Amino acid sequence: MDIAKEKFRHVGKDNEKGELITRKSDSFWKDVWRRLSGNKAAMFSLVFLVLLLIMAIVGPMMTPQSYNVNDLMNTNQSPGKEHWFGTDSLGRELWDRVWIGARVSIAIGFMAAIFQTIIGLIIGGIAGFYGGRLDMFIMRFIDVMISIPYLIFVILIMVIMGSGIVPIVIAIALTGWLEMARLVRGQIMQLKNEEFIISAVSLGAGSLRLIFKHLIPNTLGVVIVSLTVAIPNAIFAEAFLSFIGIGIKPPMTSWGQLADIGMQVMQVYPYQLLIPAVFISLTMLALQLFGDGLRDALDPKLRK
Repeated sequence: MDIAKEKFRHVGKDNEKGELITRKSDSFWKDVWRRLSGNKAAMFSLVFLVLLLIMAIVGPMMTPQSYNVNDLMNTNQSPGKEHWFGTDSLGRELWDRVWIGARVSIAIGFMAAIFQTIIGLIIGGIAGFYGGRLDMFIMRFIDVMISIPYLIFVILIMVIMGSGIVPIVIAIALTGWLEMARLVRGQIMQLKNEEFIISAVSLGAGSLRLIFKHLIPNTLGVVIVSLTVAIPNAIFAEAFLSFIGIGIKPPMTSWGQLADIGMQVMQVYPYQLLIPAVFISLTMLALQLFGDGLRDALDPKLRK
């Protein structure tokens, strides 16, 4: 039976001239960017984070001094034209130290968040896919670990491994994957009964291919949003460790270490605490706002 071609056409709304109005289809990520760009708070946060990264790279190059050079003739100088962020008790430029600290804190935050995300993806994917006793064992282990404050484990690992960037990243990654694993496991359990998974199984796809080729890629929207939350948590963890004296050691610096030094002279030279504290707060706020905006952009229920 022949069917007229006129029956097959795009559904649209005719304008005054009788022409068919159609909308060009966008890819998933283009649609995500369109909705994300409409969120002013998220875009402002993104601009702030980009500028922060740029300043972390070029900021120390803007002054002739080095962040670890002592100048005892110019100790505890207030912020001004000569010393933009002032100097500390050893005469070191806080401008340079703040941006070097930004490099360290942001690098630790990103690396720790990425590593803990990878660990959580693998363990959560295996638990959700196989289920049964393996799933029960993994989830009970995660429940026990979550019931204990993770900073206790981080501190224990730091005491054993020592201070430095690598030990901090390892300590945060080894203790921060628990929530990610639970989240991925829940997503996998929902997806593994979908029709496209059943089709892949009927075509002979193995377990590893199903997990890493079909299931985990379909959880990336939720994972990316969780990653934007994990980064500020890792930055805060590094700041806390440096603040209590088991994190970054001199002459290297970080925002947490600067806050620790500033805390000791807070009543006399409050700017030495205020400046790193403001940068920590603004960075964590920007990452949280960007994460919220990204979550809304990735949510298919909010798609218009």
